[in-house]
Amino acid sequence: MLSFIALALLALALPIECQNLLKHKLNIIILAGQSNMAGRGGVANETSTGIGTWDGVVPPQCQPNPSIFRLSADLAWVKAREPIHADIDARKTDGVGPGMSFANAVLTKDPNFGVVGLVPCAVGGTTISQWQKGEFLYEQLVKRAEMAQQSGGVYRAMLWYQGEADTVNEEDVELYKGRLKTFFDDLRSDLHAPLLPIFQVILASGEGPYIEEVREAQLNIGLPNVKCVDAKGLPLEPDDLHLTTQAQVRLGEMLADAYLRFKPRSLQSNNVPTPCSNFVPFFLITAQFLWIILTFP
Repeated sequence: MLSFIALALLALALPIECQNLLKHKLNIIILAGQSNMAGRGGVANETSTGIGTWDGVVPPQCQPNPSIFRLSADLAWVKAREPIHADIDARKTDGVGPGMSFANAVLTKDPNFGVVGLVPCAVGGTTISQWQKGEFLYEQLVKRAEMAQQSGGVYRAMLWYQGEADTVNEEDVELYKGRLKTFFDDLRSDLHAPLLPIFQVILASGEGPYIEEVREAQLNIGLPNVKCVDAKGLPLEPDDLHLTTQAQVRLGEMLADAYLRFKPRSLQSNNVPTPCSNFVPFFLITAQFLWIILTFP
């Protein structure tokens, strides 16, 4: 009886948007990688002070939606709004990324999809070696994903966009494919989601001369349930590295199309490795509160 009362009081104390999370199973979408996943759409070139500025323009496809939430840096579910990585990729200036466009497109095309829980984890300038098991970024990703699941969510997919930083050094290029496979395998194992659908964005740009070599490694990853969306040809900011706002909107829509095409067979137990399919163009429940609920059922 006390448990029922406690949960009822909790629901009353939450904002309307967060109350919805208690009524619906959250569809968890992990967002990981480096700056083009974190979002640099609308971010101006570095100024003389070395600080970039975001123009604040949010396209209609990226506007807030009462059915889209994000997991904040302090592990609270809050209403998602751009820039959704602002407190995750906090040392850089964040702008528009593909996450909100993706979520809005999925909900538009599948009105019965339910509530989306975005879990932003991307950090700009990071190499694939920094996403290996035991490294800070990997452990943070696992921690945040597990927290999202424990709050009533179900893993639906990870959107992954990384590799620009690995186009500089030839040795990194040679090791990239193996490191990427290890990352995907370890993550699925640690999340207890061996068939987790992963939607990998194939590079549109890079920091060094080995862009095509990294693209080739990405396209030939050879793991089940890894699907590719090619960003090549999408418009870039003047730095020739980051996608523009409109390019990020388009990328989010491309990812949504790939996800919805793949969705009917995402949980099939087909473990035969195949080449990457290429689709081109608040609430915080404290530990003390939980202890009360569990101690006095």
